[in-house]
Amino acid sequence: MKVINECDIEFQNNVQEFYVKQSPNTGSAIGYINEKGKKLDDENNTAKLPLAFTKYIQKGVTFSNRFIVSPMCTYSCQDGFMTDWHIAHYGGLALQCPGAIVVEATAVQKEGRISVLCCGLWSDAHITAHKRVTSIIKQQGVVAGIQLAHSGRKGSGLPPWISRSSVASEEIGGWPNSVYAPSAIPFDDESALPLELTKSQIQECIDAFALAAIRADKAGYDFIEIHAAHGYLISEFLSPNVNKRTDEYGGTLENRFRFLVEIIQKIKSVWPQNKPIWVRISCTEWVQGGWDINDSVSLSRVLKHLGIDLIDCSSGGINSEQQIHAKPLFQVPFAEKIKKDVGIATGAVGIITTSANVENILQKGQCDLVFAARQFLLEPSFVKRSAVELGVDLKWNFQYERGKRNRL
Repeated sequence: MKVINECDIEFQNNVQEFYVKQSPNTGSAIGYINEKGKKLDDENNTAKLPLAFTKYIQKGVTFSNRFIVSPMCTYSCQDGFMTDWHIAHYGGLALQCPGAIVVEATAVQKEGRISVLCCGLWSDAHITAHKRVTSIIKQQGVVAGIQLAHSGRKGSGLPPWISRSSVASEEIGGWPNSVYAPSAIPFDDESALPLELTKSQIQECIDAFALAAIRADKAGYDFIEIHAAHGYLISEFLSPNVNKRTDEYGGTLENRFRFLVEIIQKIKSVWPQNKPIWVRISCTEWVQGGWDINDSVSLSRVLKHLGIDLIDCSSGGINSEQQIHAKPLFQVPFAEKIKKDVGIATGAVGIITTSANVENILQKGQCDLVFAARQFLLEPSFVKRSAVELGVDLKWNFQYERGKRNRL
């Protein structure tokens, strides 16, 4: 007991659930590798500090650096409930010192899941499992966010290692006859034929986003990201190729914005003012005559007026005819244009794999935060490796500090 008493320990419900309290600046730059003994504090000159390892503050949330783990579906839930897999997955990522982790696309309605094994927050019963995840993330000094989503016409799918296109039948837990979209147009020939949402169903979905936001707050998330990208329900409303409605939710650009606008307004009425709200958008459909970057700039102006704190700038996924020529940094210009034209914070994402990439993007003022997804799966220590390459002495978790001793 003497050892435990001398440690800085945070106790939860009982002694079996104690955890070591981390330094408040875990993941932050604390010095320069080539200047041993010189630490960063209020008195020291931090002008040489790479932007990638400067703090970023939004409302009441401080990010220790500019690296963000992008939301990635892991297809490992049962009836929307997170499992031990998520503790291992997100806890492991948190140990690698990113500025924040955005938990995977989480359905606000049961039929809003992308696949039968996707994450949910449509019920109060889901909150406890989410608390376990936010707890393990935040115990490591990392900011925890969550992406709230509805799959729309791309729902009732299977995990991609089983099939990337087949529809899950009712026999295996799918809902092929309860897939919804703005209009009754399937994503492709192998997808379910969606039902067109009625106005009352649209309102139910808007309410579901707000209820999920309340649950996210109760679960301990520091911010939320609204998923309005990649061909899921909100981006379907935005796209002129998918949304063929003739009521106030279709037709003009303003009308196609309406569903997202009303979701944001409803969420803001219940979400704490000191916690940020982000929106991920597909900046282009990558098809002729579809949603494009100019539409995204127009939307971003509306989102800024609504008080959105950051636009996460992705692309594609809306149209099966898309022609994407992906290459390193290919989506960064979208983040740059929206940031400069609209004057709103942006995040860049998409094949950003080196410390030089991250630093150059930030130095050029192309975005405020850098999101990485598959890079963290390939190289969980992406942030730590980047710190070494940029000459930064990074504050690690206490339990892992031996890993850098006499090696930096």
